[in-house]
Amino acid sequence: MSSTEPLIALTGLAVGLRMRDGGVQPLLRGVDLAVRAGESIGIVGESGSGKSTLALAAMGYLRPGLVQTSGTARFAATDMFSPAGRALRGGRLALIPQNAGQALTPTLRIGAQIGEALRLHASLPASEHPARIVDLLAQVRLPTPDVLARRFPHELSGGQQQRAAIAMALAGDPEALLLDEPTTGLDVTTQAHVLELLRDLAVRRGLAMVYVSHDLGAVARVCERIAVMYAGEIVAQGTARHILRAPAHPYARALIAAIPRTDRASLPGAIEGRPPPPGGAGIGCAFAPRCPLAAEPCHASHPPLIAAPGGGEVRCRRAAEALALPLAAAPVNRTARTETAAPVLRLDALAVRYREASLADRVLRRPPATDVVADIALELHPGETIGLVGESGSGKSTILKAIAGLLAPASGSLRLGETLLPTRSALRSPAARRVIQLVFQNPDESLNPRHTIGDILAQPLGLYFGLAGAALHNRSTALLAQVRLGPHYLDRLPAQLSGGEKQRVAIARAFAADPDIVLCDEVTSALDVSVQAAIIALLDTLRRERRAACLFVSHDLGVVRALADRVVVLYQGRICEAGPADAVYASPAHPYTEALLDAVLKPDPDHTLRLLASDIVESGPPARGCAFQNRCPCPVGEICRTQTPPAREIAPGHTVRCHLH
Repeated sequence: MSSTEPLIALTGLAVGLRMRDGGVQPLLRGVDLAVRAGESIGIVGESGSGKSTLALAAMGYLRPGLVQTSGTARFAATDMFSPAGRALRGGRLALIPQNAGQALTPTLRIGAQIGEALRLHASLPASEHPARIVDLLAQVRLPTPDVLARRFPHELSGGQQQRAAIAMALAGDPEALLLDEPTTGLDVTTQAHVLELLRDLAVRRGLAMVYVSHDLGAVARVCERIAVMYAGEIVAQGTARHILRAPAHPYARALIAAIPRTDRASLPGAIEGRPPPPGGAGIGCAFAPRCPLAAEPCHASHPPLIAAPGGGEVRCRRAAEALALPLAAAPVNRTARTETAAPVLRLDALAVRYREASLADRVLRRPPATDVVADIALELHPGETIGLVGESGSGKSTILKAIAGLLAPASGSLRLGETLLPTRSALRSPAARRVIQLVFQNPDESLNPRHTIGDILAQPLGLYFGLAGAALHNRSTALLAQVRLGPHYLDRLPAQLSGGEKQRVAIARAFAADPDIVLCDEVTSALDVSVQAAIIALLDTLRRERRAACLFVSHDLGVVRALADRVVVLYQGRICEAGPADAVYASPAHPYTEALLDAVLKPDPDHTLRLLASDIVESGPPARGCAFQNRCPCPVGEICRTQTPPAREIAPGHTVRCHLH
């Protein structure tokens, strides 16, 4: 095959969903895409736009119920839907899945799983497999690869699991990688390190890469070209620089405007409306019902893919006018609070540990269990939002669970107003349980799949307020209206809702109790940018209208910047820095805070990341000294290893724990 010919070639590819009546609802509509050896292309768009279906179709795989209706998918001139094409999967063409924790077999050691990939896809003698397994784990920059090869998946962190999945994909010595949201759910520093690894592998091995993601910052980091998908078709494509800096399609510009920023407080722009359902795109432009520039011709006929102003291609009749649409939301004024009202919640020297010392521990003189969270002190005022940020394992969710009464603190106290809160939720009064509500990260796990939305909302309304009949129906309808859902959702099951809709129901259930405090645990981490923007705007509106205080946990520093009045930075369960969001983001005082901000991905192909030397977090903080000492880029000296830094106020309300200060 000539080097100028594409390695992956999709020509007029159309895929549909087979219906019970024999009809087919189109999911992919006439997609043309070419990827050459050594080239990387990002596929971006909202959930349901067809990104993952496109990537899997390029491998010749379709989920049950899907059928290829026209067009071709070829790899190195081989039809991927033929037996010869299917034989290429896992070898010359490999997939890196979104959730490595679910893709890895939990009962097999990492080395055994990579060994299986070598046996199936590599022409290597079995005697050489052990050395090759260690070599592959070393290539993905895992520490002590010989030790990790003997571990089970649950003994690895999320970032280590993702690297192990990459090592499995490399076992067949592939020429191309298909990556389906490989960094979703990872914290900011781990995500940045995994992306740097992928960039390095692509260059060293000359790999072609198709990177599916709704994170435009991640795509900007690893891809030379970008294709924007909407309603099953490509609506814009071109170089990363062209698509991210001067996109000529209104949808592409709206996606960029929906990205939260860290350089200023702004509510990201939510895209009004919803994408069309499968088969519901109509005869005109699929984006026309949501487009601010749509005119009569846009609804009347389907636009072709044409040359875009400045380069690339665009499926829009008003591309020139689209260039004037904003690429960023307007800033909002979040001045530092001068709160005079008494705090609604106060944490004093809170500490949590997951294992108490047993009799055997004391007899055998084992070291005591380390506090996973220690010396946490903060005050939350009415109507205020505090963002808790830090890497995975920093104790953010543990603090929320302790406040909610799901984990009993080892020491310290929790006060609701002036009242001391019992440590366990079961010991709290109904009134105390009502005023503190928790919104979980994954609504699929927190919403009962067998209950309708009406049943889910009826539980807190009946429990706390005794509502029934017409009063219950009216209140449920009003709650759904507050989260921008219609009354017809009351009769639906969670499985009939999109991810964003399910998260809105979870938020409505929390506000059904009329809480004073809402605890949000990574509530936007799995949502695409447009749905995320809508949830951020919703939370901000509800917080202002209901005067509810909010503790917002996230590893996405842009989302926290959009919502938080104050920010608390955690490392290994210890507070590093705390203060007004404007001050912390503009002038980070702790090296760890600065490292987190430096690792934030931005939708800019020229953005430079500055990373910590390692993305591996220790299993526990050091016994003495600063918790961050082993990864700190600017240690002071012996004092960092021997003395815990005290909290110092460097500006009103802005404290830092670092010997540099």
